[in-house]
Amino acid sequence: MFKHCYSAIATNKYSPLNHGLMKVLVTGGAGFIGSNLCDSLLADGHRVVCVDNFNSFYNSMSKERNISSAMKNSRFRLYRNDILDYRGLEGVFRKHRPSIVMHLAAMAGVRPSIERPLLYEEVNVRGALNILELCRCLKVKRLVFASSSSVYGNCRRAPFCEDEPLMPISPYAATKLAGEALCHTYHHLYGLSIICLRFFTVYGPRGRPDMAVYRFTDRIYNGREGELYGRGSSRDYTYIGDIVNGVKAAMKCKRGFEIINLGNSNPIKLSYLISLIEGCL
Repeated sequence: MFKHCYSAIATNKYSPLNHGLMKVLVTGGAGFIGSNLCDSLLADGHRVVCVDNFNSFYNSMSKERNISSAMKNSRFRLYRNDILDYRGLEGVFRKHRPSIVMHLAAMAGVRPSIERPLLYEEVNVRGALNILELCRCLKVKRLVFASSSSVYGNCRRAPFCEDEPLMPISPYAATKLAGEALCHTYHHLYGLSIICLRFFTVYGPRGRPDMAVYRFTDRIYNGREGELYGRGSSRDYTYIGDIVNGVKAAMKCKRGFEIINLGNSNPIKLSYLISLIEGCL
C-alpha cells in the first residue's frame, strides 16, 4: 500500500514555502506544533487563520504566549472555536474560504487517553469528521491531517514504514488511526486531496509541559531522577523545525491521498537524552 519511508531533513530551520501565497487554516494553531507552523507560514507571506479552543489540558497562558508574535501580524486571524462546534467552524470556513487546511487540533497524550477515552474519541474522531465535512462542502484544495507514530503500537521493526501492520495500544492511538481511516474514506468518496502525517516524538520551543523532555528536565532539576523510567528504551525525537518543514512540504504534495511518516530516522536511547539534560543543568 504505502511502500516508502520518509523522514524530515534535520535542518533545525524553517524552509520557505515557494508555492504561491495562500490562505491557510490551522486548527490547534495556538499549540506547540500549530503555533510554530503559524509563525513559519506568516514568515513565508501566507494568510493564516488559527482556530484553537484554549482548553484546560495545560495552562492556556502558554498558548497565549505561543501566538503573541503572530497576533501582531495583519495576515493572522484567531478564532477561539472548538472543533466539536460544527456551526461555529462553518462560519469561520465560509468567511475565510481557506485553500489549505492543517488539522492539528486534538486531545494529545497516550496516558491521559487511557483515563478519558470517551473524550479522546469525541474530540479526535468527531472533530476530524467535522473538519472533513467542511473541507468537502467548501471544496478545500488540500487537507493535511496530523496523525501519530503511536498507531504502530508495539511494532519492533525499525525503521517504521507506512505499510507496517498497525496495532494501536491506547485510545489516543486508536483515535488517530480512526482519523486516518476517515481521511481515506473522504478521499475515496469525494476526491479530497489529503496527506496524513504520522509525527514521531516532537521536541523544541513551546513544547507542552506534559511531554517527556520537559518532564525529565523538571525531575532532574529538582533532584527526582529516581522517578525516571525506561532508561534503556529508544525513541525517534524530531525537532519542531523539521516537523514544520515537513508539514509545509505536504502542502505541495500532488498525491490525492498519502500517509507519510515524519520523523528523524535516528532513534536515541532515553539514557542518552537524560545525560544531555543533566549536562545542561
